[in-house]
Amino acid sequence: MTLLELFSQRFVELVWGTPLVILLLGGGCFFLVFSRALPYRYLGHAFSIMLGRYETPDQPGELSHQQALAAALSNTMGLGNVAGVALAIVAGGPGAVFWMWMSAVIGIATKFFTCSLGVMYRGTDSLGQLQGGPMYIIREALPRAFYPLAVMFALAGLIGTLPLFQANQLTALIGDAVFSGNPPVWAGPVTGVVLAVVVGKVIFGGLPRVAKVAVAALPAMVMVYLAMTLWIVVSHITEVPGVLASIVSEAFQPSAVGGGMLGVILIGVSRGAFSNEAGVGTEVMAHGAARTGEPVREGLLAALGPIIDTLIVCTCTALVILLAGDWQAPGELSGITLTANAFRAEMGLPGILALSFVALILSTTTMFTGWYYGAKCFGFLVGAQWQPYFRWFFIAAVVFGATVSIDLVFNLISGSYGLMAIPTMISTLILAPKVMVAARDYFERLNS
Repeated sequence: MTLLELFSQRFVELVWGTPLVILLLGGGCFFLVFSRALPYRYLGHAFSIMLGRYETPDQPGELSHQQALAAALSNTMGLGNVAGVALAIVAGGPGAVFWMWMSAVIGIATKFFTCSLGVMYRGTDSLGQLQGGPMYIIREALPRAFYPLAVMFALAGLIGTLPLFQANQLTALIGDAVFSGNPPVWAGPVTGVVLAVVVGKVIFGGLPRVAKVAVAALPAMVMVYLAMTLWIVVSHITEVPGVLASIVSEAFQPSAVGGGMLGVILIGVSRGAFSNEAGVGTEVMAHGAARTGEPVREGLLAALGPIIDTLIVCTCTALVILLAGDWQAPGELSGITLTANAFRAEMGLPGILALSFVALILSTTTMFTGWYYGAKCFGFLVGAQWQPYFRWFFIAAVVFGATVSIDLVFNLISGSYGLMAIPTMISTLILAPKVMVAARDYFERLNS
């Protein structure tokens, strides 16, 4: 293990301790109780919003409701759903999946509050353009003494939104598919350069182009991936009840890996946050760009995110890996290579080729949205007029991520996500009553 890898490991262990898990799970439980399960009771209304029944093109903002959700999901439904689940199972066993589910269930309430605030307290950047995100919520809604939390979020966001994980795992998958797991030395850098060119082509078009690409590509790729996983699940349908039972039992009595029950909870919650980003704050930046004057409406739409990306897509990935059984095998299988091995075992060459194509789309759309998030953090810190220069740093990070180890990149990104969650959750807990006042007003008008 190199010195940089050792540092990244200590970094993520320090950030993802018990206090942060209590903040995320405890805060989410508070939001659920404080709202009297409001976002859960109005999920039907949220789906109507997603289908475009409440568009307001004359309102300020850059994106439609659908585009805002697609932009947010393109960041969450990337390789975290394919590779992140594998990393969780390797580190924490089947029980980690249960705690990913819990983070998603509670995350529905968390996203409702955070993304409602993202529209309620939008601010202007140094160029006078309307912006949303936890840093602007803190600046606009809280006393000046809280401003360091805004800076903390933006600094952590510069690292957490970099495309290191996506570039790394896509390179690993290509090496596994094309070179049978033994890629030549030049494969990583070449893949990184090609990816950098593709990413640069899109991000130089700005957020509207990012959102249009996400809206066009994401639903189809998710449907293809779900069809692949469901085919495998159905072919092993008699084994599924036993796998589900192991997920629940191992969550409370882990027998093999994870460092005991607390260790499995820490792994599951951290991987869950990496998957659905509830409480992290990145999704607030996407939903904060929606063309709407109804903060609660956008919060309800955002609440669908954890259902789609964690409860549905991540569960499908977990079932495929656990049914294949290779997660317990000795060796170096981890991340995307473990998922790919499971698809190869069940579907042969067509499976690995289909997974490669899906992973290519998911990872690139995630990188597109990651650039937007990182640029907003960069603009908040140094001025929006300097944001165009961030594109070059972001593109260089694609090449870097393709050439370093998975442990290094995952620890850096996961640790940064944890740091982002601290200011996001603290500010949301303080401002939660403001959301409920707006919610009561919104539903009174809706039902009148």
